[in-house]
Amino acid sequence: MGLFDFVKEAGEGLLGKLSGNAAEDGKAVQGRVEELGLGVDGLQVSVEGDKAVVRGEARSQAEAEKAVLAAGNVPGISQVDDQLAVKEKAAPSQYHRVASGDTLSKIAKQYYGDAMKYPEIFEANKPMLTDPDKIYPGQVLRIPPLD
Repeated sequence: MGLFDFVKEAGEGLLGKLSGNAAEDGKAVQGRVEELGLGVDGLQVSVEGDKAVVRGEARSQAEAEKAVLAAGNVPGISQVDDQLAVKEKAAPSQYHRVASGDTLSKIAKQYYGDAMKYPEIFEANKPMLTDPDKIYPGQVLRIPPLD
């Protein structure tokens, strides 16, 4: 739980820009999280300006972190207030904001000391990532601890 920062003008562009109508924007961001099929029961997303507030109960720490990232990587969202309860708690992930020139291999080398561990980062960010070569500057990724 906590407040996470994102780049307001970055995002996948799947929703276009937020409308400025809090109710519509909340439904749009919630729909984005729901369409990914993340394990969050009773999911509720509200948008207050450029901040999304995410509530519900996630099955795992990973599912909660993915829900926060899915909401935060929407264009127009600069912060996510994570109010999710977690059924199966685990060590939290670190987060990495993608910079121009980053690759998953480069990020894996930075966090794990081994560029060949990039599949760990790719898997940790599914279903938001569908291809390890498709990341964009400003995107925030989960970097889970290695087992």
